[in-house]
Amino acid sequence: MVKKYKIYIDENMPSQLAHGLHTLQQPQNAKDGFDIEVLSIKDVFGQGAQDEDWIPIVGAENGIVITQDFRIQSQKHQRELYIESGVGILFLNPPSNGGFSYWDLVKKLISEWEDIKKIIKKNKTPFAYRGTSRTKFEKMD
Repeated sequence: MVKKYKIYIDENMPSQLAHGLHTLQQPQNAKDGFDIEVLSIKDVFGQGAQDEDWIPIVGAENGIVITQDFRIQSQKHQRELYIESGVGILFLNPPSNGGFSYWDLVKKLISEWEDIKKIIKKNKTPFAYRGTSRTKFEKMD
């Protein structure tokens, strides 16, 4: 049986990024030996969906989220919720000078995609990693 992963792109990133990554990943799934479906939280749960609403649903799927919203980690109740729900999270801290431009965000995720897949494959949810515009994703304690 082929292992399946769902990666959700948070609404603080363009939903087109989820669509593009999904399209680019599909022909690679057979070669990788596992299936990755990339979805947009905005498309699946609606614009403005509360973290407390989607986190348990994503967790029930053993889903992974890529987000720029570090409050999910820093606010105790949200951190406890994603851990208890079994969500894997990759926090991407934007540059301090006004955040990622559209294309810088695209380039960052594309350049890290193979590493993201390795992180997802080797870690059981819940987990948390953090990366920046200049650093690769590193495991958080």
